[in-house]
Amino acid sequence: MVTLEQYFRELVDDKRRKTTDRLLLALLTVLSFPYAIIMRLRALAYGAGALRSHRLARPVVSVGNLTVGGTGKTPAVAFISRWFQSRGKRVAVLSRGYGGSSGGESRIVADGKNVLLSPEEAGDEPYLLASSIPGLMVVIGADRYGAGLLALEQLDPDIFILDDGFQHLRLARDLNLLLLDCAKPFGSGRTLPAGILREPKSAVDRADLVIYTRCDGREPVDRTDKPFYAASHRLTVAIPAAGGAPHSFAGFGRERVTAFAGIADPASFFDALEREGVLLVATLAFPDHTPYGEEEIAAICRLRDASRSASLITTGKDAVKLAPYLERLGVVYIAALEMEIRNCNSLEMELEKLLLKQR
Repeated sequence: MVTLEQYFRELVDDKRRKTTDRLLLALLTVLSFPYAIIMRLRALAYGAGALRSHRLARPVVSVGNLTVGGTGKTPAVAFISRWFQSRGKRVAVLSRGYGGSSGGESRIVADGKNVLLSPEEAGDEPYLLASSIPGLMVVIGADRYGAGLLALEQLDPDIFILDDGFQHLRLARDLNLLLLDCAKPFGSGRTLPAGILREPKSAVDRADLVIYTRCDGREPVDRTDKPFYAASHRLTVAIPAAGGAPHSFAGFGRERVTAFAGIADPASFFDALEREGVLLVATLAFPDHTPYGEEEIAAICRLRDASRSASLITTGKDAVKLAPYLERLGVVYIAALEMEIRNCNSLEMELEKLLLKQR
C-alpha cells in the first residue's frame, strides 16, 4: 500500500498520470506561488535586517538543504562533528528535535558524557548523533538560538553545528553549507506544496559552499555557481542490533533478508543494500520519523514470516526506536552509513578558518 508520503513524492515528481492527479498537482502549483513569495520575502527581511538574526559567542556551522528530506544531513553533521572533535574541539549540535515529544522546548540530549533523553523525547536523528558519536553534545529546541544559549551556559562548547539550519535564519552562522542531491538537486523545480523545494531555487545564493550528496562517482547535474564538493553515502558494515561484532555485507551470502525503513527516501536505502549484494526478498517503507509501535512491529514480523527471511536490516535512525521490540523481531542488523567527500581539502581549509576565529 502506498503511503501518503510516497504518493506526494510520486505526484510532485510527475509520476502520477491520472486526470485527478494532474488536477491536484495543478491546484498545488497555484498554491505554491504565494508560498514561494512568502519565503523569498522572509529571506529578504533577514538579509536587510528587518528581521534580526542572533549571534552566539562561538562559531556556528550550518548544515541544511533546500528540499524536504533525503539529502543526508545527518551523515554530513556526523562527518563535520568528528572532524572538529579530531582537532580536540568540544562540539555541540543544535537540532529541532523533530519527531520527539519535547514540544520545541530547549533540552540537552547529550552533555558529552551521557545521553540524557530517550529517542522518543529527543527525536530519532538527535538521539542517533548523541548515541553514535562519543563526546558529542546535542541540544534540541524549536529556537536554536535559545538552545545555543542553554549549551553555552551548561556545556561550554567550542563550536556549534546547526542541524537542518538553512532556513533557520534567526540564528546567525559563520559557515553556511547547503546539501543538494547529485542527480536531482531541485526536484521538479517547484516549491511546496507542488514540489519538494522549501524555498525558491534562488535561495542557493545564501550558501557559502555546496555539497552534492549521493554522487557515487557521478558528476552533479544542474550545478550552481557556488564552490562545491561531491559526496557519496556508503554503507560500511551491518551491526547486530542486539550487540556483537559487525557483519560484512558479503557475509550475508544468499541469506534471505527483509529491509525496512522510516526515512525520507527509503528506496535509496534499499537500492544501496542491493548494490552491496544483500539478497532483499522483501522491503517495507514507513513514513519519515515513524514512531514504532505495536502496529509497525506486527507488520514487520508478518512480512518477515511471509517472505521466509532469516534476518531483518534497517537504518541507524530506525534502530534507535526498536529496543523494546528486539526479542520479537529476531535477528536485526543496522546498516552503518558514512559520508565520503571527494577532494575535501578546501572544505577542511574553511573549517580550519573557524578554528582560527575561535581562538
